[in-house]
Formats: sequence, C-alpha cells, structure tokens
Amino acid sequence: ESITIPTSVTSIGDSAFSGCSWLSIDVESNNMNYVSKDGILFTKNLEILICFPSNHQFTTYQIPTSVTSIADSAFYDCQYLHSIRIPTSVTSIGDSTFSYCENLQSITIPTSVTSIGDKAFFGCFGLKSITIPSSVTSIGDSAFSRCSHLQSIRIPTSVTSIGDSTFSY
Repeated sequence: ESITIPTSVTSIGDSAFSGCSWLSIDVESNNMNYVSKDGILFTKNLEILICFPSNHQFTTYQIPTSVTSIADSAFYDCQYLHSIRIPTSVTSIGDSTFSYCENLQSITIPTSVTSIGDKAFFGCFGLKSITIPSSVTSIGDSAFSRCSHLQSIRIPTSVTSIGDSTFSY
C-alpha cells in the first residue's frame, strides 16, 4: 500500500501521517514542496524528514546528511526498523519521533543534538542501551517511558532538565 501526494499539496501539518500503515509515500514529480526518496517523505530540499512509513521494509536506516530536522512522529510505530543513524546536521529529536518503534535496538545520537523531545522514544521496547551525548541539555516528558528493556543509560552533566515521567514504566 502507498499514498501519493499530489502537486496541489503545499502544506503538511504535524504528525499528519503518524502511525499510518503504508509501505511507502509517493509524491508527484512536479510538486514544488515535497519529495519522496525510497518511499520516505521529505521537504523538496531534503532538509526535513516528514514521514518514514510505519510498514516500510528497511530494518536499518541512515538519515541523509542534508536533513537538519526530523518532524514530530516521523518514525512513529515503525515495526521493522532495528537500527538508525542520525547525521550531525540534526540538532534536535522532536516529540514522539521514534515512539512505538518496538524493534528499535540501536540508535546513534550525534553530538549536534541539544534536545530530546517529549515521548521521543516512548514504547521502544527493544532499546537496551542509549548514550546521550554531552551536547544534550534537555530531555522531554516521557522521552524514554515504557522502554522496558532499557538496561543502561548515561546522562551527561550537560543535561539541566529532565521532564516528567521521562524513564517511567
């Protein structure tokens, strides 16, 4: 299953495709604002990753180095994703970005990231350990809630704010 974004679409709101079970997102070639690369939705200039479809078949993914921002809920409920690499061009991990990626085991957070949003990794049951880089100053509410297999987390001294229920189960 897939969805096609027509040329007429000039704006896509926050979490517009959150949890949708498509295999891919296509964009009509003459759309001036959006583009699909490997079935993944980006802004035309590839600076914002908008949606990685939840049933996309990639098990590992390296976000392109052109990406500076990952939209809220961009990877929500990605069932097949085991590993992801975020480039140093990204400065924050938004709200619910990786929520319910139940099989996510490995993620590399670069030193360019300064904040981790609310529910960023909520329900990532497969996540066993995570290293938060010393560039991070804030971790949002419920950022790692329901990560039931999380055995190791290192919080650097740069963190000045930890939100409500951040590590709760």
